[in-house]
Amino acid sequence: MARLLVLRSAPYHRSHLSATATFLLSPSNSKQPHSASASASASFPSTARRILLPSPLRVPARAIESSPGTTKQEPTPAAGEGEAQEPPPPAASAFEVEELGWGTQLAVKLRMLVAPPWKRVRKGSVLNMKLRGEISDQLKTRFSSGLSLPQICENFVKAAYDPRISGIYLHIEPLRCGWGKVDEIRRHIVDFKKSGKFVVGYMPVCGEKEYYLACACGELYAPPSAYVALFGLTVQQTFLRGVLEKVGIEPEIQRIGRYKSAGDQLARKSMSNEVREMLATLLDNIYGNWLDTISSKHGKKKEEIEEFINSGVYQVARLKEEGWITDLLYDDEVMAMLKERVGQKDKKSLRMVDYSKYSRVSKWTLGLQGGGEQIAVIRASGSITRTRSPLSVPSSGIIAEQLIEKIRTVRESEKYKAVILRIDSPGGDALASDLMWREIRLLADTKPVVASMSDVAASGGYYMAMAAPVIVAEKLTLTGSIGVVTGKFILQKLYERIDFNKEIISKGRYAELNAADQRPLRPDEAELFEKSAQNAYALFRDKAAMSRSMNVDQMETVAQGRVWSGQDAASRGLVDSLGGFSQALAIAKQKANIPHDRKVQLVEISKPSPTLPEILSGIGSSLLGVDRAVKGVLQDVTSLNGVQARMDGILFERLEDLSGENQLLLLVWISNVTNSETKTAWAINFVEKDRGLLKLLLQFGLFISQLAVFVGNTIAIPDDMVQLIKELTISAAEVDNLCPELT
Repeated sequence: MARLLVLRSAPYHRSHLSATATFLLSPSNSKQPHSASASASASFPSTARRILLPSPLRVPARAIESSPGTTKQEPTPAAGEGEAQEPPPPAASAFEVEELGWGTQLAVKLRMLVAPPWKRVRKGSVLNMKLRGEISDQLKTRFSSGLSLPQICENFVKAAYDPRISGIYLHIEPLRCGWGKVDEIRRHIVDFKKSGKFVVGYMPVCGEKEYYLACACGELYAPPSAYVALFGLTVQQTFLRGVLEKVGIEPEIQRIGRYKSAGDQLARKSMSNEVREMLATLLDNIYGNWLDTISSKHGKKKEEIEEFINSGVYQVARLKEEGWITDLLYDDEVMAMLKERVGQKDKKSLRMVDYSKYSRVSKWTLGLQGGGEQIAVIRASGSITRTRSPLSVPSSGIIAEQLIEKIRTVRESEKYKAVILRIDSPGGDALASDLMWREIRLLADTKPVVASMSDVAASGGYYMAMAAPVIVAEKLTLTGSIGVVTGKFILQKLYERIDFNKEIISKGRYAELNAADQRPLRPDEAELFEKSAQNAYALFRDKAAMSRSMNVDQMETVAQGRVWSGQDAASRGLVDSLGGFSQALAIAKQKANIPHDRKVQLVEISKPSPTLPEILSGIGSSLLGVDRAVKGVLQDVTSLNGVQARMDGILFERLEDLSGENQLLLLVWISNVTNSETKTAWAINFVEKDRGLLKLLLQFGLFISQLAVFVGNTIAIPDDMVQLIKELTISAAEVDNLCPELT
């Protein structure tokens, strides 16, 4: 029987790369406060110059006084449950621009001249960046696809100083990332404009998130046929309890924490009042921030912006009339305009360099390399597991045993002056989270550690972050979710329906607690089941209280599985400072006693590039048609063997990212047999006994994923299975459409 305690939210993926990134940043003597969300690339010249690292002039007491080996300052006691306190002030910082010396400028010219062809950029080029879909918080390798937030931000910095780049042409299409990453990119767009170069946005599809990012550009264009859907923001949850009952599956879910919503989609038929309250508050925060940003951009009152949105904005012409976009132009017209702007007089297409190629241009080429002192960057992205699952693929989340190796390597090295732990995780296995918490605490005893949160650092993700003496989050980071969930599935009715039988011989009163899925729990088993979850919650809560210098009662008021925005978390003592990666870097330099104007190197601590078997494993999974979202759910569900610290995986996710229907099918097909032939026979029996039920499942469109489970980790599909599928009560054409890999 499957059982697990989870700290988790939405699915994320990870890429691997060993690299060294550098910053040349220092503070100015300006006393003007800097925004909490200031970027590392705050102010840029129009020619190649040095970017200087900001120095925090004001840092919260916890951030300053919790250096390794010291006692953290007690926060102000909470006045009551959920009562907000004043948020700690962000580290104020400012930038000054320093001209590169003539020797450095000459070296830059020589490096550009001798650069290999794949790193050369023609003078007067426009950097063409297309932002769409998922954006990973990990660095990318040449074997991985998609966009990488660190490389996007670095490209903005490099382009600002690169004399060969005239400006940026930014295509913005539907984004499948959180608001934390969007804020980080937006900050870099604003900073890039200070270089004096242009940044032109092009937006064929306009939703709230896309416009929030695009309006930071100096100019914004859209085609006359652009799809516009500025209707407001929603959050939704799907509930499968009724569907599971029809199939014959009875979920036994223990959620500890009034606001803990992980598992609700399986155990409930509707949203609880507590979860409704939590989601409404989060949505208010996101919507309020959106209105603040857009009203500030257009110089209008929030009420005017909201009135415009509530009128139902679907015509792109209205955006032009209201001054929300610059003009209506097709892509070729925008490029023709840019060609004229950069002074390109030939009849060839606009000279552009794309994101992938420009990512290969090193900072060293542009004279932006760092100094001798090094700060390590450890990235932790995705769902948390203790070891690699047979169902996992390269870049499939945080594997505790691998991350612990990285942490120990950094701890034992004397060359790193500080560490930035970058977290983008909804949680996962509670044991794995605790083991990593311990290693991060040991690391913090040897050198300054700053946790930097991306889109989400909730439940198990927060478990990791709270081990750091200082935590930095974006305003709209999803964090907290201090709670646990454990569950198992009673398959008695399903087994009866398909004539499947399982008999267990056991020794010991509770031996069948995790093994027997063919019967409901006995009362004494149910009591023990709940006690184990309560114990895991108490461990999590008490360690959170200790880590954040609160007493248990204070922590209990902000725990209970509740998810907070970064801004609300800061006002309740769960987070120290608001800002992005550069804010964490500024604090790390300060705590490491590195002078403000001294250059540093940021060293990415990552596992080696994937091996050939790992790459082939990923290719095999792709051939089977098992997409990344399904793989993630498969891995989670089939590893239900302990306590989980997870945040609900459907918060603010688009439907195509992860639907509840995926999880239904995965649950239906899980069995405790390990032999591939037995699995296949079990599936055939299911088909013969209840074709109507299988037809229902096929309508969810994920049967091919289950076949991959039955036959193990190979890509061979038995001929008799293919034939049985084609003989189903639905037509062969429908099967072909659903499972093209089988035909």
